Amino acid sequence: MVKRLGAVAALGVIALLASGCSADEAMRFGWPEGITPEGHDMRVFWQWACIAALVMGTFVWGLIFWTITFHRRKKNATAEEEFPRQTAYNVPLELVYTAVPFILIAILFYFTVMVQTTVEKKEPNPPVAIDVTAFQWNWKFGYNSVRTQDGQQLIDSKDSKKGGPFDLQIPEYYEHDGEQKVKPLPAGGRSDDVRDYLTFDKIETLGTSSEVPVLVLPTNTRIQFNLASADVIHSFWVPEFVFKRDVMPFPEANHQDPVFQISSIDREGAFVGRCAEMCGTYHAMMNFEVRAVSPQVFEQYIKYRVANPNATNAQALQAVCQEPLSVVTKPFDTRRVSTTEGADGPRTENGLSNTTLANCQPQAAAAAAPAPAQGE
Repeated sequence: MVKRLGAVAALGVIALLASGCSADEAMRFGWPEGITPEGHDMRVFWQWACIAALVMGTFVWGLIFWTITFHRRKKNATAEEEFPRQTAYNVPLELVYTAVPFILIAILFYFTVMVQTTVEKKEPNPPVAIDVTAFQWNWKFGYNSVRTQDGQQLIDSKDSKKGGPFDLQIPEYYEHDGEQKVKPLPAGGRSDDVRDYLTFDKIETLGTSSEVPVLVLPTNTRIQFNLASADVIHSFWVPEFVFKRDVMPFPEANHQDPVFQISSIDREGAFVGRCAEMCGTYHAMMNFEVRAVSPQVFEQYIKYRVANPNATNAQALQAVCQEPLSVVTKPFDTRRVSTTEGADGPRTENGLSNTTLANCQPQAAAAAAPAPAQGE
């Protein structure tokens, strides 16, 4: 039996080494490393929860193997040896059996509450507030409020407005009995009325089927995310945040808190974001990119977009010497075709490479320069 267990352990070590995983990756049990303090806390919590579960499982498996190995029925057993010695009504042992699970549950509950409190923490008036609007099957990101490290307010939340999706449409009229009447909106305007919780900002990034939305965020800055859905339930998930939150329509009616904050992003880079809730036909392709840049570059980016309101997000990225298009994911083709040929794959393998353009000088408030469309 000992030889068999040794062989199983050796096979496990060989499989780990053959997979190419480092010791750190193996200890993370497949979890991302995390790029926020909250993500780090959650990863460490689940990592040690998995280790504790493995220790307890190994202990239980050991007891099982010990029992079936050394307490099997003997070939020439007497009547007294037919059954092993019984420990029923052993009060001290039964008290231990009862107390230990409660202690383990209490420890797990304590650390769960501690990490949850950290993750759910919110501070008033964070420097950056982002309005996230999910819809079938893409994302719209708006800068609701942006304040620089020296206190300069680049974008004020007072400039944003609430309303339904059709508020921005130009009214259409039709003639009836010689009178000009306003053409009703879809569903007689009712669907517009009930979605007045959506936010529209002056500076927004809209994802399309030909261009993946790139959400530019600063490092070392507290950021707030305000989530809303224009149709069905979606989910805002950045794996490197080690966190996701459902994006629901009618959050107040659904008793949902649609707001969360991260205290900072620890390093620069490009990180893929996804929808983690089955939301329809193209759910699997509903991706976006989080582009983390230094606070200085972020300030230049926002100033450029404020000075050039008609410039695209790609043009603004190019103006601050950043790759104008997504480097971690690709757009999808919504046409229903029976071919397996498609667009090129992601432009980097892991999305964590340098996204800065070579030999480029930032031009935060310069005129908009043309940038290539991602679908081209």
